[in-house]
Amino acid sequence: MHSRSGRRRSAATVAAASGVRLAGVGSSVPQTFLTNDDLAKLVDTSDEWIASRTGIKKRHVLAAGESLSSHAAAASLKALQMAGVNPEDVDLVVMATSSPDDLFGSATAVQAEIGATKAAAFDLTAACSGFVMALVTGAQFIRAGTYKNVVVIGADALSRYIDWRDRSTCILFGDGCGAVVLSAKEDGSCGLLGLDMHSDGKGMRHLNCVFAGEGMKPLSEGQASDEGSYRNVQMNGQEVFKFAVRAVPTVIEAALVDAKMDKTQIDWLVMHQANMRIMSAAADRLGVPPERVVSNLAQYGNTSAASIPLALDEAVRRGDIKPGEVLAMAGFGAGLSWASAIVRWG
Repeated sequence: MHSRSGRRRSAATVAAASGVRLAGVGSSVPQTFLTNDDLAKLVDTSDEWIASRTGIKKRHVLAAGESLSSHAAAASLKALQMAGVNPEDVDLVVMATSSPDDLFGSATAVQAEIGATKAAAFDLTAACSGFVMALVTGAQFIRAGTYKNVVVIGADALSRYIDWRDRSTCILFGDGCGAVVLSAKEDGSCGLLGLDMHSDGKGMRHLNCVFAGEGMKPLSEGQASDEGSYRNVQMNGQEVFKFAVRAVPTVIEAALVDAKMDKTQIDWLVMHQANMRIMSAAADRLGVPPERVVSNLAQYGNTSAASIPLALDEAVRRGDIKPGEVLAMAGFGAGLSWASAIVRWG
């Protein structure tokens, strides 16, 4: 196996120094946004109806000509700056997204835009659980001694797949990006304390965005084949809500067991921002007071894979989350999938 300028290290070399540090975080969202009053002009709804049921007041959406990759790159550069890591020292870029600019993935576009010239890059699709699963994936490369610096991105632009006539979905989703830098810790201590991940494909029928075509279509005289496309997001809100309320506390509790910790040791709950009632129910079961639940749902809506790093970035930059504090992260959504990571910040 060829090494890259001596950057790859053998497993034997790092056996006692495979710790992971969450070193930096950044985020980026489009400037364009839609308020609840804006949506009330499109569907039969109101600000009071949306806010009381979801906690959402507005959501940001990509404008014409904007790309998800450019926002993901901006978030990544902010995270790298906070971490004090140069782009050319990045070994891997993992981008969690269900809505890339290119069907073949957007991680490589981000890798090029930030100048991470020596990094490998790939996309990971796990919907609203994507960021937590990508974080765990990136951490394993560091724990194994394969890489030293990994950029983990959560980015989605589900506005591309929303039917703006469908009140059950158009009020919920927004676009955004967040990124975290993971770096190796030579003292062997690890910021990823515990984890738990699950999937249940039988629940896919409750939340999906499926391919709209029916396979290969024959060419007719000079006519081009139909363009590939996906249907709009379809969701059974009641079933997804029941799933989330049941699954989120359970997956966090399992991750705490993996970390050999109990819920009293949680400093902050940083959950996927889907619905204020889901977050409140999980916090109540875990005994986390409301002031220790990180929430920016009102300003961004459900940004899918971006929601956890976007909320984390704002809380860190406000000075709420401090180095050494323990965070319980949980993502849940389409797949169905749900995942939790217990991490120590900084």
